[in-house]
Amino acid sequence: MGTIEAEKIINRQRNFFQTGETLAYEFRKQKLTALKDMLKSYKKEIYQALKNDLNKSEYEALTTELGFLHTEIDFALKHLKNWMKSEKTETPVTHKGSKSYIQKEPYGVTLVMAPWNYPLQLAIAPAIGAIAAGNTVVMKPSELTQSTSAILADMIRATFDEGYFTVVEGAKDVSQQLLEQRWDYIFFTGSTNVGKIVMEKASKHLTPVTLELGGKSPVIVDKDAKVDLAAKRIVWGKFTNAGQTCVAPDYVYVHEKVKLKLLRAMKKHIQSFYGKKPLQNEDYVRIVGKDHFDRLHAFLADGDIVHGGNVNDEKLSIEPTILDKISWDDALMQDEIFGPLLPVMTFRSLDDVIGEMKQMEKPLALYYFGETEQKQRHVMTNVPFGGGCINDTLYHLANPHLPFGGIGNSGMGAYHGKYSFDTFSHRKSILKQTTKFDIPFRYPSGRLSKAIVERLMK
Repeated sequence: MGTIEAEKIINRQRNFFQTGETLAYEFRKQKLTALKDMLKSYKKEIYQALKNDLNKSEYEALTTELGFLHTEIDFALKHLKNWMKSEKTETPVTHKGSKSYIQKEPYGVTLVMAPWNYPLQLAIAPAIGAIAAGNTVVMKPSELTQSTSAILADMIRATFDEGYFTVVEGAKDVSQQLLEQRWDYIFFTGSTNVGKIVMEKASKHLTPVTLELGGKSPVIVDKDAKVDLAAKRIVWGKFTNAGQTCVAPDYVYVHEKVKLKLLRAMKKHIQSFYGKKPLQNEDYVRIVGKDHFDRLHAFLADGDIVHGGNVNDEKLSIEPTILDKISWDDALMQDEIFGPLLPVMTFRSLDDVIGEMKQMEKPLALYYFGETEQKQRHVMTNVPFGGGCINDTLYHLANPHLPFGGIGNSGMGAYHGKYSFDTFSHRKSILKQTTKFDIPFRYPSGRLSKAIVERLMK
């Protein structure tokens, strides 16, 4: 795609936005409803695309991709009218006679750049917020999941005017060309390194951004945790989508007194979820591509494999694997793993773990397992992270009342539920002044005005 074509796409959308059609509640409601109907109509094709790209089963596609989107759309439709209302605010006595309010205004032409790990959910979910807030959308899916990219392009082309909502497919050069353009808002989900490039490009036009990135999200299992339940929830959170989840547990810190018990329980639950031979499980998700597979495969040389470790080069599959005797010097501890490898490390003092984590980059998520409320509060208060759970993993994502987003290296901004609407809305401050009278002391008219102002400001 060349510069002229990219400019043509944006100009077409800017012209559509400037008609004012997207400002109306009924228009936004109709488009959200059309989006929901589209997902239902193309359900069969969506399942097949996700199977082609990542070997996702229909169950996993439903629970981690489609189901989430239906919930988000329903939530937006239920609350949209209320979200759009202007917010009345207080006005100080110095502004007697005036009224103040905040009006929610769409940014305009928005770019949504989606990753490959949840190629449907993470493409459509931000678009829900953009549509609800009254923007137009240009979507750039990942080229690594070609089947899902193609079905996104087909079904959105069949459902929406391209001047309002369109998909641009292509590789890295297409993304680069899009980022050279002037957007009103950019929403990016992906790696921290690429997120920095997106922010740099956006800065040339002072375009606001949301960056949903990643990081090494820790799990802490304390000595008073309900170990079997913790193991079950850790295994579920880690190996869903073969560990290719931005908020997947990246590594476990377990208290030395319960380590062996946790390892045994995690092995048990891996077998329960995926069978004794996961590589023969037809529904086990594969690694997205050869480069990513090779990177993960090399990590198997670190530490000791206590469970799993088998791979299938042809299918690009790696078993759910637990690694022990890991240190921070090992290669797999340098960056986010983003695969079905779970390093386990041991601690004696919770404060030592907290102190260590405070020195590291802020992760997208943190999960603490333990029954003592004081320790729960202590961890949640003293370790910075985007969002997380106490005695669970991943589940905070599915609550539309909670904002989802990172901090520091793991991202900026948040979305889901109303927070998606807020992300794509500018809060415009408005003061409506009375014309029935005019307060004289606001004007420079001598000592009396000065005295009155001084008294009001005390």
